[in-house]
Amino acid sequence: MIEIVEKKDMNTVTNDMQIEFAAVSNNESFARMAVSAFITPLNPTLEELSDVKTAVSEAVTNAVIHGYENRNDKNDKVRMSCVLRGDVLEVEISDRGVGIEDVKKAMEPLYTTKPELERSGMGFAFMEAFMDDLEVYSKAGCGTSVKMCKKIGINPWIDSEE
Repeated sequence: MIEIVEKKDMNTVTNDMQIEFAAVSNNESFARMAVSAFITPLNPTLEELSDVKTAVSEAVTNAVIHGYENRNDKNDKVRMSCVLRGDVLEVEISDRGVGIEDVKKAMEPLYTTKPELERSGMGFAFMEAFMDDLEVYSKAGCGTSVKMCKKIGINPWIDSEE
């Protein structure tokens, strides 16, 4: 299911979308492309585009590998919600998987619960480094929600002075 809605309020055009997809590793690239297309109207720099795609990739990968433990159950879904508030992108990646018992510990660089899968433990560190804001909400047995924000288009695409 893909839904895109454009709304206008007094000061800002807000656009939002929600996508729900199977929790399989192949859909990580789909999520990257979907968020890229979504922010294209803001004329992001290549660096901004890369940052957002990397953060989304890490969050989706965490949902598939850790949230659903890579089990490929057809009922396991990852939900990506994106909102544009002017030039600020808000992204939420959520799952209804196993959840995280200790979010603070999980966010420590190099910490991983899957060393046998050669996971680097840098997912949350990358999300935090590439986005302007990161919040992680989780409850063991109930799933995880990763919320990230990034200002897009810090510099104008075309200089208005001639």
